[in-house]
Amino acid sequence: MSAPPQSNDAEIRLMGLILAQSALVGFAVGMFDAEMWLNNETPWLNGFTYAMAAFFVQGMAYYLFKMFFEQNMQERVRASNLERERQHRFRSMQSSFDNRRSEMELRMQEAQLEAELRWMEANPGKMPPSWGVQGGSPSMVQQYDMTQMTAPKHVAEIAEPVNLGVASDAPLKKDGTPDKRYKQGE
Repeated sequence: MSAPPQSNDAEIRLMGLILAQSALVGFAVGMFDAEMWLNNETPWLNGFTYAMAAFFVQGMAYYLFKMFFEQNMQERVRASNLERERQHRFRSMQSSFDNRRSEMELRMQEAQLEAELRWMEANPGKMPPSWGVQGGSPSMVQQYDMTQMTAPKHVAEIAEPVNLGVASDAPLKKDGTPDKRYKQGE
């Protein structure tokens, strides 16, 4: 199970601090061993001097980190928070707009049905024009002109039926198919 992002960030910072301190302690030990800086006769004075030097170097490193890196990280966090908030507001506005549009469509359909009911009460026994009656006015829902639409008309030329090899007097099975035990066309 993974830890929350805040504890992961804290662990990364702690590991970075341990790494920096280890590097600085190693650097101080190396300088002492090479006798490059303040090598006194007493070990306590040497330890105290290098501890103060390490504190100074770590303080400077912390100050530089704060000045250059943390401010940049905080700016990025602030920018990402603003972007997240903007996206949340956009989704909220989009959802609100979709809800209002669906409510408006429902109101329009309700008004359409009310008008049809009033027409049906005024004209009992007749079909409302929105139901596609020829010559009636189309409803708001119907966007095309019903008066221009006609049923297809054609005249079929009826010829003699084609004989597909089944005689009309052949006995049929119970399911209606010809019984093949009898010869056809005799």
